[in-house]
Amino acid sequence: MSGTLPVFRWRLAPEGYATRRQLRALGLRPGGQDVAAQLERPRRRRGPLVAYLYRVDRAKPVRPMTPARRTALAKALAARRTCPNCRTDAGYCIPRSLGMCVPCHDRDPHGSEGST
Repeated sequence: MSGTLPVFRWRLAPEGYATRRQLRALGLRPGGQDVAAQLERPRRRRGPLVAYLYRVDRAKPVRPMTPARRTALAKALAARRTCPNCRTDAGYCIPRSLGMCVPCHDRDPHGSEGST
């Protein structure tokens, strides 16, 4: 692969290129290919937003969800919902910024790092 990637302006990429999300919507994945191009969306007073593009013709189908993968995903999502402080299922993914469910965070004004 050469050192520079083709750069396209936002919404002006030619046919045959797609982002990861667009590939996923088509039931595809990059499949180990390198980034083929990038999109840039200019912003005021900051650097541009960048999105990487992959070739659709080189993409591979998404691997099917097996029972073992489904079980592992369910366990991972359950761990993200379980509060480490009170050990209950919060019913939502606990924000990483809080580190505990909202009721536990509201009860502990200093957070888990604070001194008592």
